[in-house]
Amino acid sequence: MILDNNLTLDGFISVVRGSDKVELSDSARARVERARAVIERIVDGEQAVYGVNTGFGKFENVQVDRDQLAQLQHNLIVSHAIGLGEPVPTEVVRGMLLLRAQSLALGHSGVRTEVVELLLAFLNRRIHPIVPAQGSVGASGDLAPLAHLTLALIGLGEVEYGGQVRPSAEVLAEVGLTPVALQAKEGLALINGTQFMGSLLALAVADARTLLDTANLAAAMTVEAKYGSHRPFQPDVVGLRPHPGAVAVAGELREYLRESQIAPSHLVGDGRVQDAYSLRAVPQVHGASWDTLAYAERVLATEFASVTDNPLIFPDTGEVVSGGNFHGQPLAVTIDALKVAVAELGSISERRTEQLLNPSLSGLPAFLTPQGGLNSGFMIAQYTSAALVSENKVLCHPASVDSIPTSANQEDHVSMGAHGARQLRDIVNNVAGVLAIELACAAQGLDFQWERQELTPGVGVDRAWKHIRTLMPTLEGDRYFRPEVLRIREAVLSGALVAAARGE
Repeated sequence: MILDNNLTLDGFISVVRGSDKVELSDSARARVERARAVIERIVDGEQAVYGVNTGFGKFENVQVDRDQLAQLQHNLIVSHAIGLGEPVPTEVVRGMLLLRAQSLALGHSGVRTEVVELLLAFLNRRIHPIVPAQGSVGASGDLAPLAHLTLALIGLGEVEYGGQVRPSAEVLAEVGLTPVALQAKEGLALINGTQFMGSLLALAVADARTLLDTANLAAAMTVEAKYGSHRPFQPDVVGLRPHPGAVAVAGELREYLRESQIAPSHLVGDGRVQDAYSLRAVPQVHGASWDTLAYAERVLATEFASVTDNPLIFPDTGEVVSGGNFHGQPLAVTIDALKVAVAELGSISERRTEQLLNPSLSGLPAFLTPQGGLNSGFMIAQYTSAALVSENKVLCHPASVDSIPTSANQEDHVSMGAHGARQLRDIVNNVAGVLAIELACAAQGLDFQWERQELTPGVGVDRAWKHIRTLMPTLEGDRYFRPEVLRIREAVLSGALVAAARGE
């Protein structure tokens, strides 16, 4: 990938979760150098400019001597690297490295080119700074997490390299990289930004795409296992309330259910008038999540193309302006909305699982086991699903409505976006488990229906059913099947199950 001003979510994922290398474009290099020239002129002059030759936060009015400017930036990093908690996963750190380089490459931050190049060298050589999860309030950027990221660039702290956690200085010496000696403005430019919450959000949006597609597939499988109606998914019905998400979800359901032999088999002699909401209202419920995800993708695209530090450098005029681009609120409120949207995919999935397991609702053997009493079948799988859904209700509390003043009330309103982003990651993982349980139950329900009438479900459902059976055999009697559900969960998160259903 050539880094300029063209980062997309798919490109982000190909680097962060893949093996794509990143290079700085010539145009980005030129922009960075022009902004740096502005900082050099300030350093040579007498004007006090925040963060260049003054202290930070409440110390904004304390001017620092020219011969102490490098020490000022070094002190900023070591004093701000005070995060706590467990280290965040490697993919989150890789996202932070990429997004921080992207923002600096836009040419309004005033760092030297070698600073951006070192970020990319860490990324390309898979040197991953250890970044604790806790410490950001999401306002003056993700200060503590980004300080830990920067700590490794200056040869302090620890990194993960080759599967081992080692001192940064030791690894840099081994691979032939020189730690950067920060100069005026550079430390501040590296830690003022939203790249911690931004990385978490980008990863969650990518996973939420897959979860939404999988939730549609799980719903289609449950509809077939329960002999549910396809009529609510038809264009004339959904078209009377044509929210984009509902229309898209209904179209995907129809594709998964196409050529079903089950649907026409119960059009005559079926005394039911309508299905439960968790089946017939799938386009409306999943569709609302689809619309929220589409909004989150638009916000993320804007953030990818944004400069988020402070002060901002305008090379054309030489201006240096203190603003609020570092504030995490645009991401924080989006994260909170996406938390709800993803959690609802799990909430309705758990209800569909109940529809399959409860014999008074399903017309299938209780808990989908042929010898109930001797066997418990999927009874406790639903408990686990219910537990995850209930946990998500707590995690969905909006972090962005909270605020606590920092820096002696200089930074008097904060976004708490980092908290929300960490909660979102947990919700995504929980919903993947809830969907895996529904898929396992729906496959079992289809087994019973097949034994009874030997009718083939819709083409997408049939493909998914067969794929699940490569991961989890039919539950003939009680056994330890947690590892099998985990395999289904992995197929959910990787997108393998949806790909199989689509014949890819």
